[in-house]
Amino acid sequence: MDILVLNGSPRPAGNTSQMIAAFREGAESAGHKVDVVDVCRMKIGGCLACEYCHTKGNGQCVQKDDMQEIYSLLDETEMLVLASPIYYHNVSGQLKCVIDRFYAKLYPKKPGKLSKVAMILSSGDPEMYEGAMFSYNGDFLGYLGLEDMGMFTHNSYEPEMKAEELEALKAFGASL
Repeated sequence: MDILVLNGSPRPAGNTSQMIAAFREGAESAGHKVDVVDVCRMKIGGCLACEYCHTKGNGQCVQKDDMQEIYSLLDETEMLVLASPIYYHNVSGQLKCVIDRFYAKLYPKKPGKLSKVAMILSSGDPEMYEGAMFSYNGDFLGYLGLEDMGMFTHNSYEPEMKAEELEALKAFGASL
C-alpha cells in the first residue's frame, strides 16, 4: 500500500516526528511504501478561494508552489496520515494550508486510490484535540468517506516519547 504522511511539525526531532518515524518503521517492515512530506519545509500558500481549480483549471490549482508535489503524491496514495502538533487547538498552520488546498484535488470527489486516513497528534494538554478531530471527522471521514484507521495522540511536554507509545505506532504501521 502507498501511504502519504503529511508532517505538520516544524521540529525535525520533536514528538510528532518521533511518532511518524515509529509508524513508518512499522509500515515499511510490512512492505508498505511510505512517503513523508515535511510541509513546514515547503512553500505552500493558503487557498485563494478563486475557484480557478473548478472552472478554467479543471482540477488544477492556479498557484504553482510546492503543493504540486503533494498533489502528485495524492494521485498514487491509498492511505493518508495527517501528523501534527496541536497549535491553538488545531493542527499547525502549515498543515492547515495543505488541507485547505486539497479543495482543488479532492472536491467534488477524492482520487481513485485514496481510501484510508489516520491522524497522529501531539499536545501538551489532553483536552486540546477537538479542533483537529472536528476536521478529521467532518472532512476526511464524513465528506470524503475515507476509512478511519485510527487517531494516535501523545500528551506531554516531555522531549522524549514513551517507548510504549512508539511501539504502539510501530505495531499499527506493521498491522496495515
